[in-house]
Amino acid sequence: MSEKEMNNELENEKIDETNNIAEPAQEQAATEETTELTGEELLQKQLDEANEKVASLEDKYLRQVAEFDNYRKRTIKEKAELIKNGGEKAIESILPVLDDFERAIQNMSKDESAADMLTGVELIYNKFIGILKQNGLQKIETEGKDFDTDYHEAIAMIPAPEESLKGKVLDCVQTGYILNDKVIRHAKVAVGE
Repeated sequence: MSEKEMNNELENEKIDETNNIAEPAQEQAATEETTELTGEELLQKQLDEANEKVASLEDKYLRQVAEFDNYRKRTIKEKAELIKNGGEKAIESILPVLDDFERAIQNMSKDESAADMLTGVELIYNKFIGILKQNGLQKIETEGKDFDTDYHEAIAMIPAPEESLKGKVLDCVQTGYILNDKVIRHAKVAVGE
């Protein structure tokens, strides 16, 4: 390499170094100006993101509180229902015995020799009914009532002796019962047509 070429290369390197020194200074000045602007923008962006996150978390919190409140109310209601109707299965299993008592009283009332026994059975029956009433059991009234599918089950349609008895219960074959405002057995009835 010639001396001239070496000098040219050295000069080019010096120029590059000078440019490299000048360029970072210029870039740094430009960056500082944009940093100030972007710093505020950056803070605003971070603030907006934080506000969105807070709103999202607040919404999630409120939903969870509402869900828990609904759960709490539902469990309280279910617990009250269990307490109120907890004996439903036991009382349902006793209903055939109650029917047997009613049939026994009905048959004994036809026999005059069983009058003393009838009195004893009626006392036991009334005591039994009293205990069941204390536990919320009620008999479904059928005599002369309009047929209502909520309380009655029609097992026969018979001709009504009078026009006014059409659609009314004429005979009760099996007594129905309500336990704490819930029908546990529909009354089986004959309806006039």
